[in-house]
Amino acid sequence: MPTIKIIDSIKSAIMRQNLKIPRIIKLEKIDGFKMQCMFNNGESRLLDFEKIFNFWNVSSEDIEYKLLDLKEFKKVKLRNFTLSWPNIKIELQNEKNQIEKHPYEIGPDVLFQLSEPIKSDETRLGNMIKSARLKAGLTQEQLAMRSGTTRFYISRIENNKTDVEMSTFRKIIEAGLGKQLKLIIE
Repeated sequence: MPTIKIIDSIKSAIMRQNLKIPRIIKLEKIDGFKMQCMFNNGESRLLDFEKIFNFWNVSSEDIEYKLLDLKEFKKVKLRNFTLSWPNIKIELQNEKNQIEKHPYEIGPDVLFQLSEPIKSDETRLGNMIKSARLKAGLTQEQLAMRSGTTRFYISRIENNKTDVEMSTFRKIIEAGLGKQLKLIIE
């Protein structure tokens, strides 16, 4: 009996840990050897494969060498939450000692580490709130009082140090700034 509980505890810990593993949920843009990807934490990040391949010292003996051809590189697909090149095959031996061919992939955890966050100031809620507050001639304290929050919380939002719930965002915009909130999904 205790063995089952230990195994269940280990499974639960692994599942919690997997939620924190970076995964690519969208391939947003490819421009040359640069890729913009959205990760499961909501961040858009830039992968500069020219820099990555230089860092890895890719040579003609490496499987990645084929990806130095831009035409081959651009055949990338999103598969299993990571970048996959079905045009580049690697051979792996399975448990029956048979050789299987698989697409070349780079783990999303590695890609996350090799990427840089893309800071898009115009889409950050904190920047939008700060800009509207300054336009309205309000201090953080005044905006906090009007919207039923604290100056500290307004400061954290404006500095993009915390996420904001939609109901709180609405209070800040409508009650605090006296504006109408409109969301557009294109």
